[in-house]
Amino acid sequence: MEGGDEGIEILTDSKDMQQQSKAFDKLTDRVEDRQLDSSRVQTAMASIAADAEADANAQRMREKELAAVKINAGDIDIIANELEMDKKVAERTLREHKGDAVAAIRSLLH
Repeated sequence: MEGGDEGIEILTDSKDMQQQSKAFDKLTDRVEDRQLDSSRVQTAMASIAADAEADANAQRMREKELAAVKINAGDIDIIANELEMDKKVAERTLREHKGDAVAAIRSLLH
């Protein structure tokens, strides 16, 4: 009878090993499916870099547009003094409103 008991244990161990093996295979299959291929990563990184460059170019163009706006230095002083703010902020707001002091003040107050 002892020999029969050993056979049951071996059979049970064998089934456990098969189940563990199947479970392990499922885990490794899932990881293989999710691995990224390098060309997709490179394409994504190139896209991100192109978007960042486009954003930087758009920002440079906006800064050039704002720098081209003619503003009155007296308006900057009035806005900065009356609203108690930095002159750079007042100048930027005035440029964004194409030199219109009233529109700049309204936007700063709202």
